[in-house]
Amino acid sequence: MPSTTVETPPDADVSLSHGLKQRHLSMIALGGVIGAGLFVGSGAGIAAAGPSIVVAYALSGILVMLVMRMLGEMSAAYPSSGSFSAHAERAIGPWAGFTAGWSFWVLLCTAVGLEGIGAAKIMTGWLPGTPEWAWVALFMVVFCGTNLAAVKNFGEFEFWFAALKVGAITLFLALGMLAITGVLPGTDSPGTAHLTDFLPNGGEGLVIGLLASVFAYGGLETVTIAAAESENPVRGVASAVRTAMWRIALFYIGSMAVIVTLVPWDSKEVVEKGPYVAALDELGIPGAGQLMNVVVLVALLSAMNANIYGASRIAYSLVERGQGPKALGKVSSGVPRTAVLTSSLFGFGCVLLSYWRPDDVFSWLLNMIGAVILVVWIFIATSQLRLRHRLERESPEKLVVRMWAFPTLTWVALAGMAAILTLMAREPDTRVQLYSTGAMTLVLAGTGYGWQRVRAKR
Repeated sequence: MPSTTVETPPDADVSLSHGLKQRHLSMIALGGVIGAGLFVGSGAGIAAAGPSIVVAYALSGILVMLVMRMLGEMSAAYPSSGSFSAHAERAIGPWAGFTAGWSFWVLLCTAVGLEGIGAAKIMTGWLPGTPEWAWVALFMVVFCGTNLAAVKNFGEFEFWFAALKVGAITLFLALGMLAITGVLPGTDSPGTAHLTDFLPNGGEGLVIGLLASVFAYGGLETVTIAAAESENPVRGVASAVRTAMWRIALFYIGSMAVIVTLVPWDSKEVVEKGPYVAALDELGIPGAGQLMNVVVLVALLSAMNANIYGASRIAYSLVERGQGPKALGKVSSGVPRTAVLTSSLFGFGCVLLSYWRPDDVFSWLLNMIGAVILVVWIFIATSQLRLRHRLERESPEKLVVRMWAFPTLTWVALAGMAAILTLMAREPDTRVQLYSTGAMTLVLAGTGYGWQRVRAKR
């Protein structure tokens, strides 16, 4: 049984393979920014905040940049498939690593199911009469199989998924800018006509848009998990984190600015069809809706693949640190296959619950994971505050990536997270998510602390 001291997390996972190449990691970092939340979830934020959604995405984007910088600093110094969970254990104690790790595992596994359902809805739209659950099962089998094989297979899938997403959104931004400047043939520039009512629903609408934008950024953490299985973990993390700023600014904030300039914020199509489809329809591009559905499908499948991977590696790392069932830590050919299977089955179980118990058990599960990403970010910031001083004192050569203006910006990030939690408590729709996530976090923290005390006595 591993020791309970906070220095136990390994610097790298020697049992896992290192089959991810630098090109895989670079594209995972690039494509990970373009998640399903951006394509699918941003419409509701625009409908609530109007053109001020650009401000909402900019504010939450700044917070995400700070979080990624902190996480990058720790992951470059201590590469581990446990990522922030291992860092929390090292900085705070085993109970913190247990809480951060298992709450994120539940989030990722549930997200796998949700993304499978979203992808299945697109497929049944193209092929009416086919059962949704069958499509979800097919996707689960494909990506479970991908992750059961060598890690390079996961890397190849994500490489091409990311390439398609990056290409699609780059083309979208280019067409949008041409239309806005009046250069695109057959279209007239809208000028600032759609931007005059900047805060249509006042501060309340901006708050709703801000909350929606925060959760759209989820998934960026995967690159620090994958880095532990790359050829050069330190260089991979450093490169991904250093380019995070322009990627967030271009893909998220830039596309929101293009959409609200091209399309009236109160257009029903923004929510019904999705903001990207609505914008392309506004430009009169034939087949735009189906084209964007293909891109959204790819984004959902990419997220499924990445989340199965991330969940299995988080579970493996927890078991390696004595914080989970030993069976999940079994590694074969450099892959934690039991963890992959368990994570996939949990995700498919969530899909079944959405059909069998949609109004109680499934709804409760969704509420429970509603604010997990904020819990994880708080652990990241707290861990970085503690580990930075230790690194400067004991191993300054490991500070390949440094948090900007430490510790001021770390405290600013924590204040921003506290502000978001306060806003969630004010909004009826998010209040129940906050309380449900809080209850799960307390249960996990209590369990982790109890386990830590038991291990300490042995």
